[in-house]
Amino acid sequence: MYVIIVGCGRVGSELAKLLSGEGHDVVIIDKDQKSFNRLGDTFNGLTVVGNGFELELLKQAGIEKADAFCAVTNGDNTNLVSAQVAKKIFKVPKVFARIYDPQRAHIYTTLGLDIISGTILFAAMLRDKIIESRFSSYLIETKDLGVIEIEVKNDLAGKTIKEIDIPGEFLVVAIKKLQGVIIPLPQTVLKEKDTLMAIVKVASLSSIREKFGLGEN
Repeated sequence: MYVIIVGCGRVGSELAKLLSGEGHDVVIIDKDQKSFNRLGDTFNGLTVVGNGFELELLKQAGIEKADAFCAVTNGDNTNLVSAQVAKKIFKVPKVFARIYDPQRAHIYTTLGLDIISGTILFAAMLRDKIIESRFSSYLIETKDLGVIEIEVKNDLAGKTIKEIDIPGEFLVVAIKKLQGVIIPLPQTVLKEKDTLMAIVKVASLSSIREKFGLGEN
């Protein structure tokens, strides 16, 4: 993929290094030349000094062939304007903007922008760890679904995935084993000490807890 990142702070630089390391073509833009020092010696993408919403600069960065655009500076206004330019003017297929103010995140989501709010994300992560340590709602971008971990023991051992899945409410999508993680088939047999990763309907969470004998934590 050809990815343009605006903002070479902690998030932008780490994202750039991850994508570059995976073999993607990465261009990262920042107003401060010194910010590119965060990329280290192994980064093999391009760096551009300037504002991420300037049309000519974006053209020079190759935005007309970009598959994705990420605005992750430390300024909400810059991120929102840059994202709108990428989405509305250059029609980039995937556009993401990092927003600090949760109220703005809600407003701009209604305008069709893909918004990532670190404030909301971190708060949700902490909430899940405090209240329901086995359950993570922040992994899925909806209030209707979440991900739950269940350790296989007692009555679960020896059953198949098909036997424990509940259509529309509970679906096992991965199993963590001692040898690694697998994507199970309906006939996969569960073993002691396996850990199930399942998508669960939030409205069914209480009944799922009761069915599998899970406490509040």
